[in-house]
Amino acid sequence: MVYIQEAHPSDGWQLQINEDEGVLHAQPVLFEERVHVAEACSLGLDLKIPTVIDDMENSTDLAYSALPDRLYLIGEDGKIVYRSGPGPLGFKPDELEAAIASH
Repeated sequence: MVYIQEAHPSDGWQLQINEDEGVLHAQPVLFEERVHVAEACSLGLDLKIPTVIDDMENSTDLAYSALPDRLYLIGEDGKIVYRSGPGPLGFKPDELEAAIASH
């Protein structure tokens, strides 16, 4: 997982469910702040996969059109094999599973 800029920061466009569940993080302005929010995300979601963090210039986010979130499968040759629509509504787990199985 690549943690990018916060999609629903408390100092920006916020979702009611985040307020209800107390998931309130301001948009980080320092890399160390982004690390802290990424760690909270990883722990809160009990992720079992490694998490890396995008730089403060949002290079990965911009290169992959990742905001708010997307699923990608990168092939062994470094090329994109599968790209979902914007999540969460664009996530098609069956399509990703098929792409994984065929590579």
